Amino acid sequence: APEFLYTTAPGELVPDDARFAVFWMRRTALAAAYDLRGAFNEMLLKLERGTNPQAIIDVADRTLAPFGATGAYGLADLPSNRFVTEEIRGLTSSATTVPPIFLGIAAFLLYIVVARIVQAEREQIGLLKAFGYSGAEVSLHYLKLVVLIAVVGAVAGSIAGISAGHALAVFYQTYFKFPFLVFTLDPISFVTGFAISILAATMGGLAVVRHVFALTPAVAMRPPAPPDYSRTFDLAGVFRRVLDQPSRMVLRRLSRYPGRMLGSVVGIAAGMALSASTLTVVSGFTTAVDLSFTVMNRSDMTVMFTHPVPRKTLLELRRMDGVQRTEPLRIVPAILRNGTNTYRGTLEGRPREPALNRIIDANEEPLALRGGGITLAEPLADILKVRTGDMLYVEVREGRRPVLHLPVTAVAQTLLGAPAFMEIDALGRALNEPGRISGALLTIDSASRETLYQAIKDMPAVAGVTLKADARTALVDLMNTGPGSVRYVMLLVAAIITFGIVYNAARIAFAERSRDLASLRVMGFTRAEAGFVLLGELAIVTLLAIPLGIGLGYGLTWAIVEGFSTDLYQIPVVFHASNYGAAILAVVIAATVSAFLVWRNLTRLDLVSALKTRE
Repeated sequence: APEFLYTTAPGELVPDDARFAVFWMRRTALAAAYDLRGAFNEMLLKLERGTNPQAIIDVADRTLAPFGATGAYGLADLPSNRFVTEEIRGLTSSATTVPPIFLGIAAFLLYIVVARIVQAEREQIGLLKAFGYSGAEVSLHYLKLVVLIAVVGAVAGSIAGISAGHALAVFYQTYFKFPFLVFTLDPISFVTGFAISILAATMGGLAVVRHVFALTPAVAMRPPAPPDYSRTFDLAGVFRRVLDQPSRMVLRRLSRYPGRMLGSVVGIAAGMALSASTLTVVSGFTTAVDLSFTVMNRSDMTVMFTHPVPRKTLLELRRMDGVQRTEPLRIVPAILRNGTNTYRGTLEGRPREPALNRIIDANEEPLALRGGGITLAEPLADILKVRTGDMLYVEVREGRRPVLHLPVTAVAQTLLGAPAFMEIDALGRALNEPGRISGALLTIDSASRETLYQAIKDMPAVAGVTLKADARTALVDLMNTGPGSVRYVMLLVAAIITFGIVYNAARIAFAERSRDLASLRVMGFTRAEAGFVLLGELAIVTLLAIPLGIGLGYGLTWAIVEGFSTDLYQIPVVFHASNYGAAILAVVIAATVSAFLVWRNLTRLDLVSALKTRE
């Protein structure tokens, strides 16, 4: 049944089959059990092609209003459809936001690698051109290498994507009650993935192979002309009196090749930015749970009633053994309108200064509800395009169905759903139903939890009882499985890319300077001094990349969070120093491991072979 694809207990947003489910019975048996023969409480309509849905909704509302109907609505507002649609939108946003970031960094890394390979093989390029090979043919050789790397990566990504697709199908079959959900391979998706991967890699490679065209055989087959450093800033000379010779050699290398050093700095910074932003997103999920179930919701149990009940029901709940404190809750279905912008949701009535289910602002400070005004959740304010002080029409879809014209008094920060709030007494007066509540929040004695839970659940007017601990567990399970687990995959990929960039910079520096390092060893430098000349450059580049990585990570975090957040749940952006500390530590560890591997190659360097003149 389409309305039960996504089923949640009253007052909750996350399904939990262990506590709430939909059962099917014959209509006659169910009618007899509830003594409601010939009655129904829900009706689904299938419209003919070309029918105006709004016209049917208007007729249905007029016809069913005397029978207590809360209002007809289209498919777009069907709760199950909204959850499925938002999930698809979130997946689409993630699929279009996150991959370009990784592909861009991968293309940059590939550009650096191929550029260094071309520089190292310039003599072979000149020899091939001297034998008659054209620049296009030689360039195609390197372009094939780039495409081969891209194809291997695309194949590995396709295999991982198939595995992830099967896992997501199982996840959605669990949380969305589809009759069946079969994972099928879409050829267009694989063709698109291959094309984008190869295009990204090729763009990085084309920036390099243009240098192959410019090389003539005569120029390429002889050693490159000594570079002119007369116009470069002599950074080493500034510190001549305070630094030893190896240190000055490191600084001189940095000042003479600023473009190359800048490329390494940007590459390492990009890898660090990926790690920092991903860690921030992971922390955002944790923060969202903590804010929702610790800062905002301070109750232990939520009780929802089948219909609005007198407020004196709170006294009955408070007198039960184990109940320490109660707080009323009034929820009415409503349509909120601001011009052409509409939203079908709920209007929640809460005490002026709620203590058990607080409303907070962007600074996590509690908000007090003002009588006669309405407080909107931030995503709802964005949907309706309203600000504090604007007027809003609220069409209540329950009871007498008044149309309220209310000012927006504040915008609140909410992480689950997009509710609207109003002071409960003012809401009761506006509905002409003072003293009625739809639910209650309770703090209870943990020792009496099970007994109290069962006692309240057995009350005839109670629609559902939710323990905050159970709701929190269900939400965490939802976030840690399915699409929520993508953030861990992103973290793993970010760590691999970070190490790859750092190790690549160190390995290429060693390959370029092996002859220079061998010369230093022959002139009397120790292994430690020669290693310092090589690894000191890596250390400075890494240190320069850290502040740049922090800045890039800040901007990248907002882009990733935008891809994950939906109207039903929002991921807060909270920049913890620990996340950036962990990202910095990851870069330092990658640099340390890379330095060790390069140092091992340095100790095995054959001085005679390295010093031979290349013909």
